[in-house]
Amino acid sequence: MHKISRLAVLTSGGDAPGMNPCIRAVVRTAIYNKLEVTGIRRGYQGLIDDDMYDMGTRSVSNILNLGGTILKTARCLPFRTDEGMETAYQNLKKHGIDALVVIGGDGTFTGALRFSQKYPDIAVMGVPGTIDNDLCGTTYTLGFDTATNTVIEAIDKIRDTADAHDRLFFVEVMGRDSGAIALRAGISCGAEAILLPEKETAIPDLIENLKGGQYNKKSSSIVIVAEGDKNGGAYDIAKLVQKEVKFYDVKVTILGHLQRGGSPSAFDRILGSRMGFAAVNALIAGKNQMMVGLEANHIKLTSLEKALNQTEFRLEEDLIKMAEILSI
Repeated sequence: MHKISRLAVLTSGGDAPGMNPCIRAVVRTAIYNKLEVTGIRRGYQGLIDDDMYDMGTRSVSNILNLGGTILKTARCLPFRTDEGMETAYQNLKKHGIDALVVIGGDGTFTGALRFSQKYPDIAVMGVPGTIDNDLCGTTYTLGFDTATNTVIEAIDKIRDTADAHDRLFFVEVMGRDSGAIALRAGISCGAEAILLPEKETAIPDLIENLKGGQYNKKSSSIVIVAEGDKNGGAYDIAKLVQKEVKFYDVKVTILGHLQRGGSPSAFDRILGSRMGFAAVNALIAGKNQMMVGLEANHIKLTSLEKALNQTEFRLEEDLIKMAEILSI
């Protein structure tokens, strides 16, 4: 355990609503505790490029409602190399920084853990900022709630036109390795089927399901496809289904990056604030190589190593079963 005097904060990987409320909480909690704060632009790339600036209480004014991240973000291949990490370390030492708050997902935490193991005199604390909700040690990640609500709003509008034209819509949502958004959005919007990376759905079973809906006089159908589904993307699946399902006019909508944007929900604003506040306090208490999470509505610290352990990550089985039953 070592006493810290200056900490830095960065956002890395994909942006997520709620990052700005978290940055605000980190900065103001640190200053309240008499610590100096440095902002790092563009994630680990900014560490290597020495793109840093001093932050004060007013530098984070009026950002609670903003999506994205005022610190910008980037994916940084050089940080994966020993040379890149050494450059980043020397830049941190030059600015007198002895603690680092990293806000991001699994790629961000992988880099943070390796960096902290290589340079143990820089304390590292992670905050889970990813719309995919795919990290162990927290029930919710920053941005997941906002992204899911964005998807629900879009699908509700798609349902209107689907009903008007007796159409079958395949809606592809983000989730290369996690079906968390697809599952919750599908239940919330009454989707006829939800295709998830975690659970392979046979195309013949999907076709029979859709035929059953037509027999039960459903005027439209919505199928949610997580982008990481093992059958391929929404376009590929729609082509296979169209050959067998002739009674629907089949359409495809890819929601894409609009799921990342927008003003964070009240839940994500509060979650970001809680996590940022807790991250600084954990560093002050001497914690290192940890992630701040939320479980049972209580802040919990989990080792970065455990947070990255995907073998422990599971979607809720009751939600998966419920989605099948409620779609009849």
